Amino acid sequence: MYNPQLETFICVADAGSFNKAAEQSFITPTAVIKQINLLEAELNVKLFERTHRGLKLTKAGISLYSDAKYIIQYCRDSVIRAKNAMQEDGNIIRIGTSPMTPAQILVELWPKIHELCPEIKFQLVPFENTPENAREILKNLGHNIDVVAGIFDDTMLQLRSCAGFEISRQPLCCAMSVHHRLAGKNMLTMQDLYGENLMLMHRNWSRYVDELRDDIWQNHSRIHIVDFDFYSVEIFNRCENSNDILMAVQAWENVHPLIKVLPVEWDHSIPYGLLHSPAPSETVSRFLKALQTVVHQ
Repeated sequence: MYNPQLETFICVADAGSFNKAAEQSFITPTAVIKQINLLEAELNVKLFERTHRGLKLTKAGISLYSDAKYIIQYCRDSVIRAKNAMQEDGNIIRIGTSPMTPAQILVELWPKIHELCPEIKFQLVPFENTPENAREILKNLGHNIDVVAGIFDDTMLQLRSCAGFEISRQPLCCAMSVHHRLAGKNMLTMQDLYGENLMLMHRNWSRYVDELRDDIWQNHSRIHIVDFDFYSVEIFNRCENSNDILMAVQAWENVHPLIKVLPVEWDHSIPYGLLHSPAPSETVSRFLKALQTVVHQ
């Protein structure tokens, strides 16, 4: 589904040499060099600077490296979704799941939903939570994936061209390394955060996050706000490695084994529930109706 030379390119970039890449790929260095030469010729760009110290990615190589990883993972996810589609019947709800969009909430509600709709079955569809995947999956809900659990607001729903079903309001919390000076607390105060870097999604991503941002700017200027662009496992890695604090929700407590999520004494929360197509199928509509009954019992 993609040029297999891309995998060799990534392997060489990660290894830093043709010989090491050859060892990892169980082929000869000559074969690795030939694949890279063919890829460079086909793309008409130079991907590596060859020096006596080893290989170094060119600007073109750096750009391709990031895109190639996405292309390969997206193709793998596409194959999984295609195989799932072959097993599709009219009563299956396909739930997209990733570390940032865990399906645990549906697992907990499943017994009661099953009582109301015994014919409906769940099928988990894993995907890698990247900006590109998030954009494509949410825009095309109802095709390969029916619902995804997560936080949202009207701005995000409009941006991603999908609809949302609110299950609960999740208090905005703070995530930090288990080694952080505040990790031993059971609950944080605003004053606990003074002098700390607090990572928040950029303005206009969510009005609920913007309300927290404005509260901090107006009343707690000793908290240093650091903007970022996308929630992923990488941002949790950054939180753990940098010792910064990350705005999070309790549903993400298992994303990273060395991160602890703590509640904060503030009145800020965000809707949490299911994202689905604005025009859901008959099966998804029945499922959402049953879910509404369960949630409001």
